[in-house]
Amino acid sequence: MTALFALATSLLWGLADFGGGLLTRRMPALTVVVVSQMLAVLVLGAVVIATGGWSEAGPELWYAVAAGVVGPAAMLAFYKALALGPMGVVSPLGSLGVVVPVSVGLLVGDRPGVVQFAGIGVAIVGVVLAGGPELRGAPVQRQAVLLTLVAAFGFGSVMALISEASSTLTGLFLALFVQRVTNVAVGGAALWVSVKRGGRALPSDGGPRAVWASLPALAFVGLADVAANGTYSIAAQNGPVTVAAVLASLYPVVTALAARGVLKERLRAVQAAGAGLALVGTVLLAAG
Repeated sequence: MTALFALATSLLWGLADFGGGLLTRRMPALTVVVVSQMLAVLVLGAVVIATGGWSEAGPELWYAVAAGVVGPAAMLAFYKALALGPMGVVSPLGSLGVVVPVSVGLLVGDRPGVVQFAGIGVAIVGVVLAGGPELRGAPVQRQAVLLTLVAAFGFGSVMALISEASSTLTGLFLALFVQRVTNVAVGGAALWVSVKRGGRALPSDGGPRAVWASLPALAFVGLADVAANGTYSIAAQNGPVTVAAVLASLYPVVTALAARGVLKERLRAVQAAGAGLALVGTVLLAAG
């Protein structure tokens, strides 16, 4: 069950990142984050009411609040790092956040076997290579590397925090709702500050109508991200966190394959090799 839900997490996160990447080509990144999360809040609110999730409220929801604060901050650091570029360096480094939940898992007592340890190492290398790291070209700005590492730590922290936010299914719905409400509050505040400083909240081409026309895609991105957090939480609670975290971090492979299938982008040799190693690591983890 752990492997199944963790791989579902990778699929959902990979598709959400792909959809979000396409949307940010047409509208400000903060707008994509805030609107997609607002739509997710509406759906999750209805689910919480329908399932009686409010009865599961407890101190563990502070983990969800913390995840809701860290998530947007990590995403903003990641977007800024992408702006400083190059993307071929920033994207793979961002996936190193898997080190955080893996370390937490080891600290709380997870002890993978030899085969699983080998799978963890192979899969992490595969994920980094799948991002297509640029090994040549202009030197990377130190600020870009620092921001990327901050973002990676944030992404990994969200994985660790959300897995502790609830131990029941209805409680998980409530935790995800609280996380998304916090996301909207933090992201909305950042968007307001950006506008005050002269930034844009709406697309330059189409304005509000462009946002309205993109609502289905924005809803998909928000709900896929929510579902990924949910499946990861289930995976981490039903098996070793180390295994769940690594398998859930294969999403860059999904994003690269989606770009290949939809946008006809050609995979570089290093990306193809990374995808292959990630698959080998997955097999080793499942076999162990």
